[in-house]
Amino acid sequence: MKPCLTSLLCYTLAAIVCVSLNPVLSAESKNNDTYTKTEIFTQAEGFFGVATKGLAQGIGKIFSDLGKPNGYIKGEEFSGAFIIGLRYGRGKFKQKKRAETKIFWQGPSVGFDYGGNLSKVFTLVYHLKKPGDLYRRFPGVEGSLYWVAGIRVNYQQSGEVILAPIRTGLGLRAGANIGYLHYNQEHSWIPF
Repeated sequence: MKPCLTSLLCYTLAAIVCVSLNPVLSAESKNNDTYTKTEIFTQAEGFFGVATKGLAQGIGKIFSDLGKPNGYIKGEEFSGAFIIGLRYGRGKFKQKKRAETKIFWQGPSVGFDYGGNLSKVFTLVYHLKKPGDLYRRFPGVEGSLYWVAGIRVNYQQSGEVILAPIRTGLGLRAGANIGYLHYNQEHSWIPF
């Protein structure tokens, strides 16, 4: 009878320890699904092909505002505007412990805006619970929230999910506009 009581006591004690450590373990595993500033800077540096003070400052500003992202998109886009604008892009979406997937985006804008540009875009993704939550419209205001050494950053939010695109590229697009980007799994020329 004693070995059975001892086993029961051991199992009960083990269960109590597991339950009490569960918040710590889940917080730790949650952190394993996010990217550190160093990981993001390394990816962005490799993607843009250059490490600049501006890139480091831009990433630092985003981390200061939003913390660690749980995904990122590497891509390119082109846009043009004369009061009414259009933007189209494509890239690869990546999260830890998941395979890289293709992603496309397009959207209209309106404002005091003219010109065109081709850009490389590295977008940090925040608070994404499941990959499917990314495929929707994200409103945003262009005119750039933050601009340093050729790096432009603005924030887009839909529900809890926040995107922070970092853009650098060729061309001239001046002014400010309001619009949205619709992220999809498939390419579309229809901007709405």
